[in-house]
Amino acid sequence: MIFVSTAFNSGETASRVVANLFENGFSNIELSGGAYSATLINELLEFKEKCCLQVHNYFPPPSEPFVFNLGSLDIDIAKASILHAQKAICLAVSLGRPIFSFHAGYLFDPKPSELGRRISKRKLYDLEESKFRFIDRVNDLSSFAAKEGASLLIENNVLSAENYVEFECNPLLMTSLADTLSIMKNTDERVNLLIDVGHLKVSANTLGFDPVDFLEKCDSWINAYHLNDNDGLSDSNNLVRNDSWFWPYLKSGLDYYSLEIRGGLIILKQQLKLAKEYIDS
Repeated sequence: MIFVSTAFNSGETASRVVANLFENGFSNIELSGGAYSATLINELLEFKEKCCLQVHNYFPPPSEPFVFNLGSLDIDIAKASILHAQKAICLAVSLGRPIFSFHAGYLFDPKPSELGRRISKRKLYDLEESKFRFIDRVNDLSSFAAKEGASLLIENNVLSAENYVEFECNPLLMTSLADTLSIMKNTDERVNLLIDVGHLKVSANTLGFDPVDFLEKCDSWINAYHLNDNDGLSDSNNLVRNDSWFWPYLKSGLDYYSLEIRGGLIILKQQLKLAKEYIDS
């Protein structure tokens, strides 16, 4: 199943984006970010029988913006992140697609305006403490999800060369193979991976590792993919191409592939057709 992400139009409410996509022939839609609306959930439930709606990361968007971070050592942000995840899990169940996918943690708490950009250097949380908290919270959420009949997927983070130079170290969880394996081996069996191949390309280029080796060694946990491309320097969510590096290495037969790209409806249709040629072949 190949989804298209509402992130391509993040200024609108997701319900409006879903309505527009549905009217234009899209029925598998990943819900990601967007503008806050008090009536959003009720509006989305109206599409439950028409579309397959996948809840991802910072969704549903809260009334007071914050950066979702299950690795945070700030008590208030950690609490807000846990409550957000629980709400997202319950929404996923209500929509009939009981999977919640979310980003790995950070060793600091960025502002919403900093995401996707150069982030100024600041004091970082202790790596081992943040990783311990992240794993503990993920396992607690996995138990919560199991009671609701849902499961979890963690998305690998992206480390750009610019941010690596700025911090003079890696301020993110789950960008390298070693860190990803360490975390996945300590989460329970209901927790798996969503691999963003664009994130992986940039992180591999920054840290100097082989992205194919990463995919091979994480294979048993990979249950989903975000599909996009870039120049290896920044996470630009460019269009996928016939020569995109990842096509030969994608697992087949999964029910969660999502095009997370920038472009209008015509481009989305073209990209969906291209992705189907490789994924369904």
